[in-house]
Amino acid sequence: MASTFAALAETRRREILDLLRAGERPVGELVQQLGLAQPTVSKHLKALREAGLVEVRHDAQRRWYRLRAAPLAEIDAWLAPYRRMWDSSLDALEQHLDAMPEHAHAHEGNAR
Repeated sequence: MASTFAALAETRRREILDLLRAGERPVGELVQQLGLAQPTVSKHLKALREAGLVEVRHDAQRRWYRLRAAPLAEIDAWLAPYRRMWDSSLDALEQHLDAMPEHAHAHEGNAR
């Protein structure tokens, strides 16, 4: 999972994953969409491939990349207990705000 986090730490790699979410794409299309040089995109794709986030398919002279969801599912599972913690904290905040008298809400907007 550490290699997944390391790969996701780079903004351009997350942009590549966002593009691949729509489906398999050739390298040239990723280069065009990102507005980066081909060697730069290839470097990012290599890092994503090594982290297991993408896989490549060769078709004649073209390389097609697609998203692999398994590493993202692993991160999602790891985040689940934190999500529950945040949800319970937000629920408690909502209950607290709902319990406040209405006039207190009106004064909040005027305070600066």
